[in-house]
Amino acid sequence: MENCSGVRQFVLLGLSNAPEVNASLFVIFTLIYVVNVLGNLGMIVLIFWDSHLHTPMYFFLSHLSLVDLGYSSAVPPKAMAGLLTGDKVISYSACATQMFFFVAFATVENYLLALMAYDRYAAVCKPLHYTTTMTKSVSAQLAIGSYICGFMNSVFHIGDIFSLSFGTSNMVHHFFCDVPAVMALSCSDKHVSEVVLVLMSSFNIFCALLVILVSYLSIFITILKMPSTKGFQKALSTCTSHLAAVSIFYGTVIFMYLQPSSSHSMDTDKMASVFYTMVIPMLNPVVYSLRNKEVKKAFKKVFKKAKLSTRLEL
Repeated sequence: MENCSGVRQFVLLGLSNAPEVNASLFVIFTLIYVVNVLGNLGMIVLIFWDSHLHTPMYFFLSHLSLVDLGYSSAVPPKAMAGLLTGDKVISYSACATQMFFFVAFATVENYLLALMAYDRYAAVCKPLHYTTTMTKSVSAQLAIGSYICGFMNSVFHIGDIFSLSFGTSNMVHHFFCDVPAVMALSCSDKHVSEVVLVLMSSFNIFCALLVILVSYLSIFITILKMPSTKGFQKALSTCTSHLAAVSIFYGTVIFMYLQPSSSHSMDTDKMASVFYTMVIPMLNPVVYSLRNKEVKKAFKKVFKKAKLSTRLEL
């Protein structure tokens, strides 16, 4: 503890020190971020605009897009500014704020994916009771609950991590204030904090995964019992896009946060984090727009209406 000092700012070492590599990364990150913002905002507007998409499934999907927009916007702007200007310094409070919103929105997404799986279970396995089970008020309460869980989890983690003392080194071996990277700088005994991180992350992930696995097990059993091939294909098509999003999200999360600190390689974590903070939020609207027939129909309606209005103006 005698080597501990008050840290007022951190230095994000980023992905590379080579200027030519940073220039290329800036262009790539900017393109990904623009696609991310346009894709998620477009999905939110589309669901709001088309009355056919005013169902619990698309209600949750609109919140998934909102959350993707939130936690992706907590990281890339600062990373892109650092690549462009070379300024890698981030204040103590800004680091805590970035980590807070990143953890909060990522946790909310975790629970939203579970809610979407439960919604598909109710639609496929209990179709006669679906309208009474998944009402607007129930859907809203479940969504609010996921936000409460996400932000409470973030408050807990931020309080735990930033109660630690930090040493003379303030060099964060990452391009943003991720939990393991900041925790590694502490000169306090962080064994308890590491255990708490793994336990809390495991609880959040496996609670959501349990709901998803039980829901899809029930769905597949129901699908296999369907006599109609058309009904089988329709039920399966409503689940494939969600399954793709679940696989991408949880595969990366488990790799990042459910391993002991001794197994962490900062370089590997950085590469995984690029995928996690930038690519996944961009992929979700792409996956749902390509794999979902109702979303495709809504997009076609928008384009037809835009094309018609353009012709009328001409």
